Amino acid sequence: MPHATPHTDTTAKLDSALRGGPFHVALRAAIAARGLPLQRVQHHLSRHGVKVGVTSLSYWQQGARRPQRAESLRAVRALEEILELPEESLIRLLAESDEQTPDGRPAGRSYRSLIEASGVLAGLLAELDAPRDSGLQILGHHERVRIGAHRELAERESHHIVRAHRDGIDRFVAVHHGDPGSAPARMTVHSLENCRTGRVRWQQDTGVLAAELLFDTRLRAGDTFLFRYAVEDGTAGVSHEYLHGTDSPGGQYALQVCFDAGALPARCHRFTQHSAAAPRGGRQELAVSALHRSVHLVEPRVRSGYVGIGWDWG
Repeated sequence: MPHATPHTDTTAKLDSALRGGPFHVALRAAIAARGLPLQRVQHHLSRHGVKVGVTSLSYWQQGARRPQRAESLRAVRALEEILELPEESLIRLLAESDEQTPDGRPAGRSYRSLIEASGVLAGLLAELDAPRDSGLQILGHHERVRIGAHRELAERESHHIVRAHRDGIDRFVAVHHGDPGSAPARMTVHSLENCRTGRVRWQQDTGVLAAELLFDTRLRAGDTFLFRYAVEDGTAGVSHEYLHGTDSPGGQYALQVCFDAGALPARCHRFTQHSAAAPRGGRQELAVSALHRSVHLVEPRVRSGYVGIGWDWG
């Protein structure tokens, strides 16, 4: 019986890891199969416009850390190309995480859905020629979410206060993540104050919509600006939560969820999540106002990650 050569053995390990995972084993096998030191991998990533440290790459292939932020997920997609792997092979392994809570209830938006939405959003932003740095600092952001009579996410209204940190800024790209099963092609973007709607792009499977909001002026560095828009949704089934995510720390964030008089939840709570892969924490019960039929949270200074409000219908 012939002995396996080192090359065939390495290839077999890679094929096995890509089929069954976990992610870090597949990444380590792919890097070994290509014979690339981590410094060369980092160099190739930089040529793809992605910055990742050698230490982070080392942690990823050891399983000490997982790629979590949007920039890291962009790196994983670039690694698939650099390491000559099938498209979505590493992303698929990342997404294969436990999507249930210990008692078997759905864990809200899953790691899989957050990863898929992140990858889709990068493509939509590219279609709109939107750089990762919008040129705007968020000083304040107030979101008002309306839950309809059929318990659906009916509408989201956003009011932004921003400051330009470079000259020539004349637009903002708004992003809306519909609930599972939503139909972004049937959503409507309304420009309500100090802006008008430009190009709109969406991806059906993930319910992600991106829309240009065009200003009536070009901001100079240091200028502040206020604008308001809404996304009319109502295309999905029963809604159970709304969460806001960001990669960049910013100013104040306020979220208000308003319920229809005929569809009031039994309980509401606030939660936080440091990343798509992290467990949820910061749970705090919220009382629904009988008069206004709403709950809210206020974050004096937004940190990277997710913050949201969830509710049970009883």
